Amino acid sequence: MIIDQNTVVSLHYKLQEDNAEGELIEETNGGDPLTFLFGVGQMIPEFEANLEGKSAGDEFAFGILHTDAYGPYDDDAVAALPLSVFMFEGELDTEMLQPGRTIPLRDEEGRLLYGTVEEIRENEVVMDFNHPMAGLDLYFTGRIESVREATQEEIDHNHVHGAGGHEH
Repeated sequence: MIIDQNTVVSLHYKLQEDNAEGELIEETNGGDPLTFLFGVGQMIPEFEANLEGKSAGDEFAFGILHTDAYGPYDDDAVAALPLSVFMFEGELDTEMLQPGRTIPLRDEEGRLLYGTVEEIRENEVVMDFNHPMAGLDLYFTGRIESVREATQEEIDHNHVHGAGGHEH
């Protein structure tokens, strides 16, 4: 079976910055494969475009420019927030406020955002709301482990069930 709309894909990959000689960002080798429902928006569109038509056992190697991945790094997505935002029951949550830690916050409209603590100042916390891979060109290598037809329930729920997926 080939990778196409509404197939469940399991693969192992190695992700590096820029090219095959670039800094290692992450890899699945030695662990569980990445398993996802193809064509429902779970993955970067360019990632899926490079996998479409491949079958179990196929190897892959391709790059994705940052403009087609997580976008450019945006200096305007770094903001200083008042320390009061991080108060919980009248106390500052110092365990949560660690430089480098990514934490969930809600904006004025109640939307969930993830920001990384960059710096803690006397009266404010500098947060970076860019995706951690914003501005990075990505290079993937790997191997397709399996491809199967998605169940109707998986298609209805827009995610994989069972091994490597979501349990209800």
